Amino acid sequence: MKTRESGMPDEERWKAFFDPMSILESLELSPDSQQVVDLGCGYGTFSIPAALRIVGRVYAMDIDPAMVAACQQKSEELKLTNITIHQRDFVVDGIGLPDKSADYVMLFNILHAENPGNLLQEAFRILVPGGKVGVLHWNYDDSTPRGPSMAIRPRPEQCQAWLVEAGFSLTLPLVQLPPYHYGMVGRK
Repeated sequence: MKTRESGMPDEERWKAFFDPMSILESLELSPDSQQVVDLGCGYGTFSIPAALRIVGRVYAMDIDPAMVAACQQKSEELKLTNITIHQRDFVVDGIGLPDKSADYVMLFNILHAENPGNLLQEAFRILVPGGKVGVLHWNYDDSTPRGPSMAIRPRPEQCQAWLVEAGFSLTLPLVQLPPYHYGMVGRK
């Protein structure tokens, strides 16, 4: 099941919206991370930089076969050996990794899903004690060049509340990630 209002622009346009390495650093992805999960990896915008940044393994997941293929192609071009890319409907089927098996989960531009609490609960389940979840989303501002409609776009305070409801403590309650995003980090 795709999240509501799924769909990606062409990759060149998409890349212009982010500075992935800076965002990963701002959202506290440690280079010492052993197992990182990217839910909704898309073109590999964050999965590939995460694999370049960490000593461990990245599990990149997306429902869209074209996105999985694009991420796989980049991984192969860079000869990355620490990334595993899966086509998976994690919204319906869950993440498919064991309990307490990851130390960081990326929920980037995905909490406009119909049941964001389910994604956060699944992230909580697979995180080790002390593990982190990074949340990135489009600013609650209809002038952004992309993002879900304002009717389903979460405000930062909604994401914060969802994190707390799922059992996370907010270690980085809010960081602005110009020009179009905000982020936060929760710890299990």
